[in-house]
Amino acid sequence: MTSLQAAFAAAKAEGRAALIGYLPAGFPTVDAGIAAIEVMVEAGVDIVEVGLPYTDPLMDGPTIQAAVEAALRAGITTADVLRTVEASARTGAASLLMSYWNPLEHYGVAEVTKALVAGGAAGVITPDLIPDEAGPWIEATDAVGLDRVFLVAPSSTDARIDLTAKASTGFVYAASTMGVTGARSSVSNRAEELVARVRRFTDRPVAVGLGVSTGAQAAEVARFADGVIVGSALVRCLLDARTPDEGLEALQTLAAELAAGVRGDTSAT
Repeated sequence: MTSLQAAFAAAKAEGRAALIGYLPAGFPTVDAGIAAIEVMVEAGVDIVEVGLPYTDPLMDGPTIQAAVEAALRAGITTADVLRTVEASARTGAASLLMSYWNPLEHYGVAEVTKALVAGGAAGVITPDLIPDEAGPWIEATDAVGLDRVFLVAPSSTDARIDLTAKASTGFVYAASTMGVTGARSSVSNRAEELVARVRRFTDRPVAVGLGVSTGAQAAEVARFADGVIVGSALVRCLLDARTPDEGLEALQTLAAELAAGVRGDTSAT
């Protein structure tokens, strides 16, 4: 059992969904980003997604794009990203890299998978890579025991969901809405239907992302999903802060609210 699979199993044993938090590496700085991850985990995040900043983030909404662009302007490198993933793994949370395919291919699939495993990473989410075009990636991740996470959407056919579920070894990422990432006032009512469709083809965990921003929404998604993914709302805590300390305080508050939500306690939301 990998550390990612163990995180889902531990949450299930507690009768709840796992909380998955995303932050891009290098924002506001590399070291400040690592400190933010540490705060997030201390507040109750079970699984961390570390984003690899990329110049053409097709699926990222304006909040994440702004943070990614700041990291790129500051000169973030792949080595910095790998260091961030390693630091995230040291917190004890299952830690994933989230990356578009081009940077992984450019770095070298064998090289990046080996580096990730050496740093304690649990797996990789590849939002723009589909399983039927992922032969070299599947081979490389299998070789080192790194979990793969592919995405499905409400528009996915049953055949596509089946293929994606079979190729995913960590969990299946169910994108609850069509379009780019971003916090929303409500979670798509298609999310529950999508999770049910995925479960027809796999017994692996299914986690829902795109739109969750409050503890109440986290609790809503946790009723039917194995994992609740939050990205833009957490990034916004750092993006809107006047000072680094203020950003960490806001991040801690929101992460704790979300953690309470997946545990069924929405009294503070």
